[in-house]
Amino acid sequence: MKSLGIHLLVELYDCDKAVLNDVEKVEKMLVRAAELSDATIIKPVFHKFNPHGVSGVVVIAESHFSVHTWPEYGYCALDIFTCGGQIKNKKALKYLEKELGAKSISVIEMKRGVLNLPIEKIRYKPGD
Repeated sequence: MKSLGIHLLVELYDCDKAVLNDVEKVEKMLVRAAELSDATIIKPVFHKFNPHGVSGVVVIAESHFSVHTWPEYGYCALDIFTCGGQIKNKKALKYLEKELGAKSISVIEMKRGVLNLPIEKIRYKPGD
């Protein structure tokens, strides 16, 4: 079934707590993940919370990569939402899993924008 995009809802457990609390490292990782996926980066926006935690998003032409961290629990929530069939979202996810030092991961993959339209009515190549 064709869809406009794929949304990976990711939970990473037992991550490196120091990395999860470093806004600069988290931003660099998410931007690098977007680059590795061949996404077109529009703009990253990140925020460091007090006393701990980071939230951020990398807006891409194909949608977004977002992150929310809870260093005190070693937990990280990621969204990798990409439209079209050209983005290597799983390559980005493998990179982030390694860089965050996750010992356990849960991934839910959702098709977004499943439309009952003939393919010629959709303006760009949808994902499978």
